[in-house]
Amino acid sequence: IFYENTKKMKIAILTSLLAITPQNSVAFTSFGLRTSATRKSEILELAAKKKVFIDGEVGTTGLQVRGRLEDRDDLEIISPPFDLRKDLETRRKYINDADAVILCLPDAASIESANMLDEGNDNTVLIDASTAFRVDDDWTYGFPELSAEQREAVKKSKRISNPGCYPTGFVSLIRPLVDAGIIEPDTPLTVNAISGYSGGGKGLMEIYESGDAEPWGAYGFTLQHKHIPEMRKYSKLNKSPVFQPQVGSFDQGMVVSVPIHYSFLKEGTTGEMMHQALTKHYEESEFVTVMPRGEAGAKEAGLLERGAFLRPDTLKNTNKLELFVFDNDEEGTAILAARLDNLGKGASGAAVQNMNLALGIDETVGLTE
Repeated sequence: IFYENTKKMKIAILTSLLAITPQNSVAFTSFGLRTSATRKSEILELAAKKKVFIDGEVGTTGLQVRGRLEDRDDLEIISPPFDLRKDLETRRKYINDADAVILCLPDAASIESANMLDEGNDNTVLIDASTAFRVDDDWTYGFPELSAEQREAVKKSKRISNPGCYPTGFVSLIRPLVDAGIIEPDTPLTVNAISGYSGGGKGLMEIYESGDAEPWGAYGFTLQHKHIPEMRKYSKLNKSPVFQPQVGSFDQGMVVSVPIHYSFLKEGTTGEMMHQALTKHYEESEFVTVMPRGEAGAKEAGLLERGAFLRPDTLKNTNKLELFVFDNDEEGTAILAARLDNLGKGASGAAVQNMNLALGIDETVGLTE
């Protein structure tokens, strides 16, 4: 009811303002004369702006989302008073008044916010950056590069689950090879990945920035990391991959690596075949790039630090995703690798890209560096 009445009131006010302004009238302002045409233009421009509410805008991802949106003139960021940002009724009001809501919250809080959407509200787009809805069939998985059908689904959806940072790398590498028949769904895979410490939120950031943290740390030894179901589902695998995540002493960026023996792949597979399959899949992508094949190709393109090292922080503060195929056909082995910013294409950048698509805006707006 609140949502419907609010929208009707806005339309009525705007209509009245336009109607009562004579065609040839002028108004005095502190800057001089302003014609009715100017007033109408300003009113229409205000009405055309999409309202965006970032629920959790003071968290790590929320701050990054806001930073990507605040200078845009096609959007209006709406924010409650600071002391009311956790008030339930205030959040409910802002959620239902927005054209798009980006939830940058822990899982439980995201579920709470999603349930605040009024039953009759078919306007607001919800984009959730938590893990809460990533394998929920009622939500659209927000990796538009997954397929042409997925891109269209994101455009039409009102409930979009933003991919996790590690799964973005894994799924982007594996799904096209499964679709191409190179990797069978029953293939047992291993994922080794390292991320900047910002992936652990403010708590881990404070530890690392205090100078007390270890230089590198592996974790996830229960082999039940919350990203595994997402990796399995959207890669179309029947078996969960063995996932070994790690954190390094740099703030942003990540490399996700998948080592593969050719004996697990379609007979006759070569490194060139894998590289071609990935290149074909992403040939029209704005943000995903398949890099030159093999170590020799990467060296020639200047992609390896000191000719040897694949840096994880190269794409910091971008929405870019780079994919690599390092292969040794003679040995029958390969390493597939994805490089991205864990807070960019792995979080805030992807959220803005999904919001753009769902609001009918060019997906690159606010995301070109």
